[in-house]
Amino acid sequence: MVFELADMLPALPEIILASFALMLVLVAAYGGDGAANARRVAHLTLLGIVLAAFTVLSVSPAQETAFGGMFRADAFAHYMKILVLMGSFAAVFMSITPLERDDINKPEFSLLVMLSLVGMMLMISANDLMSLYMAVELQSLPLYVVAAMRTNSLRSSEAGLKYFLLGALSSGMLLYGASLVYGFAGTTSFAGIAAAVADTELPVAFIIGMVFMITGIAFKVSAAPFHMWTPDVYEGSPSPVTALFAIAPKVAAIALMLRLTYGAFGSIAVEWSQVIMALSVASMLVGALGAIMQSDIKRMMAYSSIAHMGYALAGLAAGSHDGVLGVMIYMTSYVFMGAGTFSIILLMRRDGQSATRISDLRGLSKTQPLFALGLMVMMFSMAGIPPLAGFFGKWYVFLAAVNAGLVPLAVIGVVMSVIGAFYYLRIIKIMYFEDSEAPLDQDVPLANKLVLGVSMAVIMLFFAGLNSIIEAADTATVALMAPF
Repeated sequence: MVFELADMLPALPEIILASFALMLVLVAAYGGDGAANARRVAHLTLLGIVLAAFTVLSVSPAQETAFGGMFRADAFAHYMKILVLMGSFAAVFMSITPLERDDINKPEFSLLVMLSLVGMMLMISANDLMSLYMAVELQSLPLYVVAAMRTNSLRSSEAGLKYFLLGALSSGMLLYGASLVYGFAGTTSFAGIAAAVADTELPVAFIIGMVFMITGIAFKVSAAPFHMWTPDVYEGSPSPVTALFAIAPKVAAIALMLRLTYGAFGSIAVEWSQVIMALSVASMLVGALGAIMQSDIKRMMAYSSIAHMGYALAGLAAGSHDGVLGVMIYMTSYVFMGAGTFSIILLMRRDGQSATRISDLRGLSKTQPLFALGLMVMMFSMAGIPPLAGFFGKWYVFLAAVNAGLVPLAVIGVVMSVIGAFYYLRIIKIMYFEDSEAPLDQDVPLANKLVLGVSMAVIMLFFAGLNSIIEAADTATVALMAPF
């Protein structure tokens, strides 16, 4: 099949990122192994992300396809890609200083992040089973490497190995499910699958294939009970890597699940919504209850992210326009909450060494009051305290669940939110009401200050721009649910 230049224009942001990645291969290979080259590659990565974001914002959000219909660009893709690009930019931006004083100070780090980002962008625009699988693998393979990049650490090597093995299992399940779906539909395109399943009695093999595909993506979202890799990988990976894992890949995976369920399987929501409900309930339970027992803040954030994905899946399970709208608002707040929280976790160092115990935050309000205030805002938002951004995210996903008749799911979500507030408030208590004999290091990189400042402003003023966010998310939802 021959593609013309005009056929590739909808994928221009991805082409820009891929071109930068190829350029960074040469820079990383011939620029030396020192800190200067690692910083150079990181800065070029940030430039590529900015150019890609500018391209996304500049091109028309009209529904277009590329590469023979395997790639779909529309308002939904634009919205979610901006979230992924912002999350990736924040993670790389904050990683520059920690990398300079860490043993993972390698130019390959930013290069691998750029390659993974190309995969995330393709996941959001996947419109075919072939492009879906290719995008998932392109997103995952570089992350396996960066998780184990700290080669002199057994925990980092263990994290990379666990992530690789369970990621390979999830990819196998996704591919097996896709083969069953293709066997019934006779096509790999989402439009063809949607037409094949409409008003048709579905065989058991197809239902099994659909469940396997959703399960494979659930691994990437770290939804329970397919979350086993998440706490260990979050704890064992270097903190800059954990910051990346916690933000951008989750948004891309949720976008892919929305694209698959509301696109290819849009006419059979009754079948897949039951699977999503089970994933949602399990994730909320495991995330909320598991985080209570953690003493390491990165493990706590891992369980917190599992719970957050459960809340987002509650909106997806609604199978309605309001459900998609709620998920998009939730993921918008999630990006800024994650970036703001990890801007402070990356600062947790004592005598130049990483300090990730929750008890290390003792007395932070006295030694670094502005950062204690910032972390308090993040924790309140994650707990869903109004009028912060996290409250509106939960409000819209639970409202969508109630409107779809899933009242028990919404009730479970509210109860788990209340339980989850315990471990968020515990951090605030430690910062403000306990003293530390050995305070954390005082040097604060400018990048962390900027990320935290922007995140705080968005979270606290979220209500002021809520109408604009809802309008953009509504346009994106209409585009997602539009006929192929």
